[in-house]
Amino acid sequence: MTPGRQSSRKITISLPAELLAYADAQARQRQTSRSQYIAQVLADLRAAEARRLAAEGYRFYAEEAEAFAAESAPATAEALEHGGPGAQL
Repeated sequence: MTPGRQSSRKITISLPAELLAYADAQARQRQTSRSQYIAQVLADLRAAEARRLAAEGYRFYAEEAEAFAAESAPATAEALEHGGPGAQL
């Protein structure tokens, strides 16, 4: 969801002067308000964090699945060698 379309609250924050100048310049360049620019930057950071966490989770489960496959390979090979499920007797 776009930050500007959510309900908003007014807050007061303190920023170093150079960050405020940067935010203002970026907002002007994008023809948006300072608040909208900062909200978009935070939304982008949140989305990047969600992607990073998802990738970390996928890697974890891929490693877990790989370990399971390696551990179960001998049993699978034995089952296939002996006909396994559905083999004709």
